[in-house]
Amino acid sequence: MRYLSGIQPSGLVHLGNYFGAMKRHVERQDGNECFYFIADYHALTTVRDADVLRRNVLDVALDYLAIGLDPAKAVFFRQSDVPQVVELTWVLSTITSMGLLERCHSYKDKIAKNIEASHGLFSYPVLMAADILLYDSHKVPVGQDQKQHLEVTRDIAMRFNHLYGETLVVPEAEIEESTAIVPGTDGQKMSKSYGNTIEIFAPESKVTKTIKAIPTDSRGVDEPKDPETSTIVKLYALVASPEEREEMADRFRKGGYGYGDAKKELARRVLEYFAPYRQAREELAKDIPRVRDILEDGARRAGAVASKTLERVYEKVGLR
Repeated sequence: MRYLSGIQPSGLVHLGNYFGAMKRHVERQDGNECFYFIADYHALTTVRDADVLRRNVLDVALDYLAIGLDPAKAVFFRQSDVPQVVELTWVLSTITSMGLLERCHSYKDKIAKNIEASHGLFSYPVLMAADILLYDSHKVPVGQDQKQHLEVTRDIAMRFNHLYGETLVVPEAEIEESTAIVPGTDGQKMSKSYGNTIEIFAPESKVTKTIKAIPTDSRGVDEPKDPETSTIVKLYALVASPEEREEMADRFRKGGYGYGDAKKELARRVLEYFAPYRQAREELAKDIPRVRDILEDGARRAGAVASKTLERVYEKVGLR
């Protein structure tokens, strides 16, 4: 089974990124054929600073390698290092109807948030389709917010196959339901756009300070509290054992346990959980040439697959 997923280089990763996607990306590399790319072409729709983009790409590479992505098991590469994806994007755009793209809610949502209405933002789903179809991907893990784009990819692939004969693998979505249950410090879904993240590779002092600032109600130390509605308990459940989670929940119900103590315990467990990854990242950061070599090797492996797909497409449409 071949899995593919793209990672946006949009800054420091947080608990939502890790438990929503990154953890499963690492788990899938055992027993599956996985292609993971850093989506720097996609990032151009929002990032306008070249140095920031370069730094973000390197950060994503360090983050994924630090949490256990194994370049011997998975193909890990930078999107723009495989230029065939841009060639396929153009071919696919010639058979993609405007109506299909106009129905995409992601574009409408971004415009509503006053993000510039560029052609790149509008045609984003076609580039995403090329990302997926170029590597003959069978399964694509996506959150609910990207489900529609995967359906667009399927529509484009089936239309191409209808017009030119069976050429492209029609992928299936694997919905990541749990991405919606990682709460931010304000109780909403954890997201950089909401400013409610806990960054896993931030300095320890910043992690602790962020957790201390989690809003709570006015119940005193001695009063019972509802663990089911507590952001602290929900976050603690991600990094603690089931027994530890139930112990904290029981303390909430009984009373005599203040929010301050709960936050200290949450901060301790978050730092303890990610300590091996933080150490691994520090070591990787000392050898950036090695990280670049990993991405370049991944691009060579990805490019070999991409070339075969593009050759099939070019033959069918008459460019060969």
